[in-house]
Amino acid sequence: MDHESSNVIGRLLVGAVSFVLLVTTFGIASERDKAKQPNVIVVMADDMGVGDVSATNPNCKIKTPNLEQMAAEGLTFLDAHTPSSVCTPTRYGLLTGRYNWRSRLARGVLSGTSEHLIPADRPTLGHLMKAAGYHTAMIGKWHLGWDWHKKNGKIDFTKPVTNGPDINGFDQYYGHCGSLDMPPYVWVDTGRITAVPQREEGVTAKEDRYGWYRKGPISPDFVIDDVLPHLFEKSVTYVQEQAKADRAGQPFFLYLALPAPHTPIVPIPPFKDASGLNPYGDFVMQVDHHMGELFAALKENQLDDNTLVFFTSDNGCSPQANIPLLLEKGHDPSAAYRGHKADIYEGGHRVPLIVRWPGHIEKRG
Repeated sequence: MDHESSNVIGRLLVGAVSFVLLVTTFGIASERDKAKQPNVIVVMADDMGVGDVSATNPNCKIKTPNLEQMAAEGLTFLDAHTPSSVCTPTRYGLLTGRYNWRSRLARGVLSGTSEHLIPADRPTLGHLMKAAGYHTAMIGKWHLGWDWHKKNGKIDFTKPVTNGPDINGFDQYYGHCGSLDMPPYVWVDTGRITAVPQREEGVTAKEDRYGWYRKGPISPDFVIDDVLPHLFEKSVTYVQEQAKADRAGQPFFLYLALPAPHTPIVPIPPFKDASGLNPYGDFVMQVDHHMGELFAALKENQLDDNTLVFFTSDNGCSPQANIPLLLEKGHDPSAAYRGHKADIYEGGHRVPLIVRWPGHIEKRG
């Protein structure tokens, strides 16, 4: 794709509808063309501002070398906007291609115990890709509700989960119900709860300004600090599993919804204290590192040249990142745009958007 074509795409509404249009443009092909279709990975960070990536902010103080390389090898959108400045509505818009206010959610976001938001008969990006012959998977933060089995108002964790991403076009999924600060802290693998909670856990904002999360049931296999690397490990495994199918002519679509750098902001070594800013800057660095692992897995499995990768965020940086401190240290997560997450100002909905497809999207000059 040349720069003239990219300029045309750049004039599209970059948000929920544009993802669908972009993927459609790159080939929802006929049966005879399926072998030529690229694999598609959509990575959505959580609460990452447009100023937190060097590709979209020359004055960025956070080192993001893997995303910078992605940008150098692909296309960066400098005027990309989400359909909402908070989590759930953006995700609804991304997957359905509809205005987010057309859902039953009038305001705010869903909780970790909310019922499913997208009806089974509502066409989604997952359905679109399945119809084109793709194997589809969702890994990470769903935050669009699914239906826990409840008895007398309480969740029965011994029973399967219904109406998850599998009714919305995904062959398989592995994820957490809401934001990482929302209980219950339970992994669900395509309707199966991986471990029943045996206790409750939580950290108050007074105990940890950055790493707080609401108290609630937590499974023994759910470790808050390990969630981000765990989800990337699951994603790398999925890529490895799909490599053989790809060589046989069946492409894959992976929707990887990250829990970071949303609260709890819990960077692990060697990223802890690495940014020179605060834990938020460290956590963004960790996200970038794991993106490098994902690209490495694509290369190791000979999938790199035939995989179209999107990287974006659901909304701008949250005040939980301690924006005044970041500004004091010379880093603006909104890249000089006014506002932040939950605002109608551009800092709330202008986000990084980088697209890479070697050999098809022209490298940055």
